[in-house]
Amino acid sequence: MTLRARFTLFTVFWLIFILILYNIFVYFFVIRVTTRGELQLLTNKANLVIESLRKQGMRGLEDPKLLSDMYNSNEMIRIVTGDVRVVNEIGTADLLSIPPQMQAYNFSETRQINGHRAIYLSVPFFDQGHLIGTVEAARFLTVLDSYLQILVGALSVTSIGAVVFAIFGTYWFTSRLTGPIGQMVQTMREIDRSGKLYRVKLNGREESVELQQMVRAFNQMIDRLDRTIEHQKHFVADASHELKTPLTVISSYTDMLKRWGRDNAEVRNEAIEAIAKESERMQNLIRSMLTLAEAEQDNWLDITRFDVTSVVRELSEVLGKTFQREIRVHSDTQTVSIKADKEKIRQLLLILIDNAIKYSKEPIDVRIRQQKNVIKLEVTDYGIGVPESEIPYMFERFYRVDEARHRSTGGSGLGLSIAKKIIDIHEGSVEVYSKSGNGTTISIQLPRKH
Repeated sequence: MTLRARFTLFTVFWLIFILILYNIFVYFFVIRVTTRGELQLLTNKANLVIESLRKQGMRGLEDPKLLSDMYNSNEMIRIVTGDVRVVNEIGTADLLSIPPQMQAYNFSETRQINGHRAIYLSVPFFDQGHLIGTVEAARFLTVLDSYLQILVGALSVTSIGAVVFAIFGTYWFTSRLTGPIGQMVQTMREIDRSGKLYRVKLNGREESVELQQMVRAFNQMIDRLDRTIEHQKHFVADASHELKTPLTVISSYTDMLKRWGRDNAEVRNEAIEAIAKESERMQNLIRSMLTLAEAEQDNWLDITRFDVTSVVRELSEVLGKTFQREIRVHSDTQTVSIKADKEKIRQLLLILIDNAIKYSKEPIDVRIRQQKNVIKLEVTDYGIGVPESEIPYMFERFYRVDEARHRSTGGSGLGLSIAKKIIDIHEGSVEVYSKSGNGTTISIQLPRKH
């Protein structure tokens, strides 16, 4: 069953249930009010008869005029003495057929007489504390019943009209409500059929805020999938291109070994050295690609609290000794605590310092600063720098400012992409300040997360 049908049936059934309860309440409330009015009318007449008897000293019980002045059509009034004997009566035959009763208290009830409803009343009267008799009165509720029939008809017609209106109104409303959902389903089927990504268009209709949010969220998801697919396509194309070069070199030197390497030691040594170098470059490239793939996983980070200053000093000392370069560390305080992934931050600093070592010959400065809830890390080299027009593209995968320079240094073009991913996953930001010939400063801001 569709959502539209379920919503329509639920609304209609709920409305019918409410209407039934409402109609029952109105019906019995009207009966109660009108019956009470009829009973009050008979009570007033009985009280008038008793008052007249009292004025006459309880004489004239059999006087016909005593009751005739109170009589109306479809009624019955009579006086019953203590020995349950009717001494005076007037009214229709059907009502007079009610057996007389002797009650020492007021009594009333509704009866069915020959298929018609009638209200019956018995009021006792006393003389000096002794029960003399009762005044009985009865009245057919014919007019009331006719009004009740009209009321039932009116309630039935309005209820049926309300149900019909609810069916069409709910169906129209649910059509508007489920329209965007239907569009999304249609779009998903089209995506599944064609393999292409489509977005749901918001019509000019006044959809609810929730539906607009749902459509926007769906379109944002499609946009993200589109970007992811495009990135994957570019990544595969770039990776294929990057792997093609070392594989071509290895294949060429392998052919050269097969032809001339067996007898020529110089050719053999050159081929072995080239193959080893290209194999190492390819291993580094594959390792970087795997790192980027792992970065897409949710559990890639291992968050702990550590002193970032000690990490920077340790890494600078190791790299300085390894490459015989001066790496100067500047910090406002002896210790700077941060809550992050220690190994990923170390990898980030390694990438930045390694780049600075490759593209400069002067000393390298690493600065650590605390600014409110942010820790600022800066790596500055005084090398050849980066053209200002190239800075926005530095962190793209496989992007190289100088192709020949990167080939000579063995770079894969993925280091800064990995660095940017580490910064982003730590909810940080990065800025680059550089000009050709004036060195480069890469400034990173990371939240401390107390």
